[in-house]
Amino acid sequence: MSEQRRDAGSSGEFEGRSALITGAARGQGRSHAVELARRGADIVAVDVCGPVETADQVPSSVDDLAETVRLIEEVGGRCLPIVADVRSDEQMQAAAERGALEFGKIDILLANAGMMHMASFNETTPESFGVQIDVMLRGVANSIRAVLPGMRERGYGRIVATGSGGARAGFANLSAYCAAKWGVIGLCKSLALEVAREGVTVNVVNPFTVNTMLNWNETFYKVMRPDLEHPTKEDAIVALRSLNEVPIDYLEPIDISHAILYLVSDGAVNVTGTVLDVMAGRNAHNSA
Repeated sequence: MSEQRRDAGSSGEFEGRSALITGAARGQGRSHAVELARRGADIVAVDVCGPVETADQVPSSVDDLAETVRLIEEVGGRCLPIVADVRSDEQMQAAAERGALEFGKIDILLANAGMMHMASFNETTPESFGVQIDVMLRGVANSIRAVLPGMRERGYGRIVATGSGGARAGFANLSAYCAAKWGVIGLCKSLALEVAREGVTVNVVNPFTVNTMLNWNETFYKVMRPDLEHPTKEDAIVALRSLNEVPIDYLEPIDISHAILYLVSDGAVNVTGTVLDVMAGRNAHNSA
């Protein structure tokens, strides 16, 4: 990938703004945090930093969150790291209160925390189904609930939730994941209508085949390559590549960050209730 594509540039566009980002210890959340900080925003970086029941991926850690802080400080930004679970309304309320105390207010919310457990519906236990709904739908609602009153009071707010290519299409072995992500779109479109006259925008970004730890695990490899007895990451990448219309192996987190930067910018002041697909062309197969 060329350096031109990777370099998102820098400016003071978000000077004086503060952003609370969930799932910020690594992956897309880390990328969004660093790019907003590069442009002047203060960051409240929230992550569970530990295992989540039934999740396939290797859990994030406090060391991962510390690395996010280091990268933010490296570009001249300020970061308040907070270990919290988005499934807990109380923990998210506390995180938002700490962030507002540290930086004065929360202007931007990126409800990005996610997980994945790949299994057929018959093999998905009630616990696993519930955990995925709690993390990726209830967790988004809890995050929004924690920051929305302040945004409405000030007449300004930018909320972006992370959806998925599985938010507008079905995928085998991802029934709970897709159910949660479809729910995110319904939640955000409905909320956008409620706050459209109050200076708060609410949108969703749909990533697909992104190079993060969400995908790199043995369960993912086996689901992607059922034709192989012991598939590797390289084997799975072959399958991922086939899903993209743009001829790439996978998207990088910075590709999603570019979309986020637009949706939270002043240039998108009249963009609300929308879903922005960043899917290397796969979204062209969707009916709408």
